[in-house]
Amino acid sequence: MMISDTRAIILLAVMVLITATLRIAPFIIFGSGKKTPGYIVYLGRVLPYAIIGMLVVYSLKNVSILSSPFGIPEAIACAIVVLLHIWKRSTLISVFFGVASYMLLLRLF
Repeated sequence: MMISDTRAIILLAVMVLITATLRIAPFIIFGSGKKTPGYIVYLGRVLPYAIIGMLVVYSLKNVSILSSPFGIPEAIACAIVVLLHIWKRSTLISVFFGVASYMLLLRLF
């Protein structure tokens, strides 16, 4: 089913509007003179770790250690992410090289 150009433009405009609204909302709600509520500060501190944990569980849920390649690429890639993060303290670097190494290891195993 081919989507029409008009419909695609309308859908894109709606997505841009919603994204912009969600990005601007915190600045409107918690303006420059207001103190950020404690629960928002708490969520900002704990949610990144919770999201990463959920991504790890989701990513590893179908790994079979009983059949080839026995989860070896996943284990090596996870180790690379952890070691790089401990060394560089950069989520971007550790995730990027973890994904790149995982893709490479999938080709090798």
